[in-house]
Amino acid sequence: MRLPWRPGPKPVRAAGGLVLRAGPEVLLVHRPKYDDWTFPKGKVEPGESDEICALREVREETGLRCTLGEEVGRTRYTDSKGRPKVVRWWRMTVESGAFEPNREVDAIDWLDPDEAARRLTHERDLPLLAKLSSSGR
Repeated sequence: MRLPWRPGPKPVRAAGGLVLRAGPEVLLVHRPKYDDWTFPKGKVEPGESDEICALREVREETGLRCTLGEEVGRTRYTDSKGRPKVVRWWRMTVESGAFEPNREVDAIDWLDPDEAARRLTHERDLPLLAKLSSSGR
């Protein structure tokens, strides 16, 4: 007897940015809720494109208005609520703005790729950093 196929939960869509500046240095954010260091990202709102979400989330978390560059990759994992999550990532450069601590992000740091690799909390972020470094500085 075959059991009927049931689709799994719909993945949570999110998007974020790997923000770069001369050096090269990449921006990491510290999230007090999770006590982790990662790249800025967040969930896509209804009717919002992934690209617009990535720019909005970087601005909300860091205060920086950025220019969207090439897509760097995707990460897939299970979120803290047990749901599948897919995050699309873009290379970004800063246009303007300044960081002020907020409830989601209490600190940022600009680090060279080697320092960033040591600081990142989640192993899933490391391939993005490596791809970013190898795709041109």
